[in-house]
Amino acid sequence: MSNPPLKAAIIPVTPLQQNCTLLWCTETMRGAFVDPGGDLDRLKAAAKQAGVTIEKILLTHGHIDHCGSAGILAKELAVPIEGPQEEDRFWIARLEDDGMRYGVPGKPFEPDRWLEDGDTVTVGKLTFNVRHCPGHTPGHVVFHHPESKLALVGDVLFQGSVGRTDFPLGNTQQLVDSITQRLWPMGGDTNFVPGHGPMSTFAHERATNPFVGDRVLQKA
Repeated sequence: MSNPPLKAAIIPVTPLQQNCTLLWCTETMRGAFVDPGGDLDRLKAAAKQAGVTIEKILLTHGHIDHCGSAGILAKELAVPIEGPQEEDRFWIARLEDDGMRYGVPGKPFEPDRWLEDGDTVTVGKLTFNVRHCPGHTPGHVVFHHPESKLALVGDVLFQGSVGRTDFPLGNTQQLVDSITQRLWPMGGDTNFVPGHGPMSTFAHERATNPFVGDRVLQKA
């Protein structure tokens, strides 16, 4: 496909090297930032270079490296914030304190729209399915564009690893259930952008992941 309907660029931000994704609809050149945790000048420059008009901010969850600067950016660009699910209000309320702890600017905000499992969000003419995937945080959501075989999974799943569950309100069994019941059914050929590190596919993780690979879970 010479001009796919969706294009995306991964821009690591903050000292925690969190993968902020700039994604856009190639037909309209309208786009969104997913998890703009910080380094806003770099993000705005990337959108400008790609010729993308940002129309909203999408958030997978409320941790500082994913959304510490989301409210600031939304105000600067005069765009709405959609996500995460409302149970992450706990984390968003702590952004200022967590920012001081991690050396990342953090400012609490109120999303324009909390998301629920089964919702959809649009970017230009693209439609993403929303899946609620708790475990790393209680209100974590994942964005899936089936036509592009692409999912943005935040800190639920990584290449060769899974999200931490030792933070407040984390839950290991919920995380495993989110991965096996919500992510795997999206299809093995689905590419995913994790919150940190390189992309992978669900098939690769099912075959090799030491935490949630098929053989590991069969033994459990």
